[in-house]
Amino acid sequence: METKNAVKTFIYENNSYNYMTKGYQKENTCIHLMNYHFVWCPKYRRKLFKGELKQRLKQLIEEKAKQKECEILTLEIMPDHIHLFITGKPIITPNRLIGEIKGYTSRILRKEFKELMKMPTLWTRSYFVSTAGKVSQFVIQKYIEEQYSR
Repeated sequence: METKNAVKTFIYENNSYNYMTKGYQKENTCIHLMNYHFVWCPKYRRKLFKGELKQRLKQLIEEKAKQKECEILTLEIMPDHIHLFITGKPIITPNRLIGEIKGYTSRILRKEFKELMKMPTLWTRSYFVSTAGKVSQFVIQKYIEEQYSR
């Protein structure tokens, strides 16, 4: 019974009339909610991001997000890694988004902070990404499975 209530809630919350109040974004041809949690590290996981360098990195990430028409939900810059929770549009893939953020920040930080030029590159090639939304994977699967019984 709990599953059916969850499915009904999913249907209600995803009603196209309700998308604005539930955090969904509307484009010309789609309604979407694309949230990504990224984590990435500097090369050799060096503890670089403190003080002025940390503040400048934050500014650069915010600039690039604005340029890509994305909204930063949460940004935490640790000395040896970065957590970015961001919402974007479905026309930009997660790998392109993080690639542009990493490339932009590396290029500018290495120009402004000459000590970073001692490293072969600022960032590692790898990163972590996960999606997050309003409903769980379980609710979506149940909603799809129950389509024929409606």
